[in-house]
Amino acid sequence: MGRKKKISMQDIADQLQISKNAVSLALMNKKGVSEEMRRLVHQTAREMGYGPYAPQDRSKANILVLVPERIMSYQDNDHFQFFHDMIWGLERCARKKGLNAVIIPLDRETEAARSLPGPFTDIPYRGVILFGIIDRAYAERVWELDTPLVLMDSYYRDLPCPAVTSANLEGAHTAVAHLIQAGHRQIGFIGPTNLSTSHEERWFGYQKAMKEHGMAIRGADCLTTSRGYDYTAAELAAFMDGLEEWPTAFFCSNDRIAYLLAGLLKERNKRLPEDVSIAGFDDLPYVNSEGLNMTTMRVEKERMCDAAIQLLLSDLGRAREAIHWQVRPTLVVRESVALRS
Repeated sequence: MGRKKKISMQDIADQLQISKNAVSLALMNKKGVSEEMRRLVHQTAREMGYGPYAPQDRSKANILVLVPERIMSYQDNDHFQFFHDMIWGLERCARKKGLNAVIIPLDRETEAARSLPGPFTDIPYRGVILFGIIDRAYAERVWELDTPLVLMDSYYRDLPCPAVTSANLEGAHTAVAHLIQAGHRQIGFIGPTNLSTSHEERWFGYQKAMKEHGMAIRGADCLTTSRGYDYTAAELAAFMDGLEEWPTAFFCSNDRIAYLLAGLLKERNKRLPEDVSIAGFDDLPYVNSEGLNMTTMRVEKERMCDAAIQLLLSDLGRAREAIHWQVRPTLVVRESVALRS
């Protein structure tokens, strides 16, 4: 007898003749679909035996993936497509192992209360993946459970635990070295190092490349803190207003910042990339309104998802040790960096 096919979100979408994104929103109880469609998707998921709705023929067939709601909002977050790819990449990788990835949005109230969502008690599960920047206290709450755990994309150095991230320091070093090889000698940095280890490590990579090549790091050319989850246009504009001498290039610790910077430079009548070149990180799938394609470090999302699932299912998944699996990103050269003599 052939092995029974595991049901995917695409199967539900095909059954209902709707988009996979609509199925995703309905299953996560997000805005964007009607209440009637939400009920229909849940009913179809039960009937088809999708993921956690499937009959459990063995113990702990699920993996819980906790994701902060703020990075899942497609309406007001420029990173939605990036994070969407990562989250559902985890689902695909789990299915390849015969498991279900149960995606659980984590709102601010739940984080602040350090309370565990319903699936922790309602369904059997094999382990937990914490995805993105989750509050330190909440991450510790899950860390204290006697269950395999992996932090993905972001982590805390003082919370010993298996973690999978992009190789941020090495990637930033590669991007800045590319700017230097293109002839740039005064290079600024923009990245909220106070928000996550990812931004902090990219700052370290910038510093390493600059020092190795004998380049001076001017404090006035660097913006390293943010008051919120990420920079606002007002924060970047205030920084730019304080520049007396413009760098010929900036390395930004993510592409959202890079494209925001590009727009503000255009408003100040700076030519891109002739007057100011820019390199980013992540390889977000869009260009800004001026049509600028960004030189960037492509995060290898599929490889990171595979690594997270492998680590969680291995004996190391239960370790309370600082095990760090870093996936090297890839330099993508586009027209946002000009050659200088």
